[in-house]
Amino acid sequence: MAGWRGEITLEITAELVKTLRDRTDAGMMDCKKALKETAGDLDAAVAYLRQKGLAVASKRAGRTAAEGCVWAHVSQDHRSGVLLEVNCESDFVAKTDSFQELGSRLAEQLAGAA
Repeated sequence: MAGWRGEITLEITAELVKTLRDRTDAGMMDCKKALKETAGDLDAAVAYLRQKGLAVASKRAGRTAAEGCVWAHVSQDHRSGVLLEVNCESDFVAKTDSFQELGSRLAEQLAGAA
């Protein structure tokens, strides 16, 4: 009985991990860890992931979004315009192409909706 520590190992299958991922949209490794922590119980794993998400969110609650950009857009008929400010936590995020595209598209949509 070399190596016996009194632990029971549970085989977490890829199918079980996929099922949990489909239900929660969590990452693969997070799903696998949640299933190991809950002995393969899907409902308990979902609750585990929710609680973990709440803990991460509470850590970020005190952070400020002091960086960002401002976009201006005028509608096609020149009757309305929009000034949009979107904030984020770092200037590195604010400078990314995807963040710039998000702001531009949002401003365009808002101007068109007015």
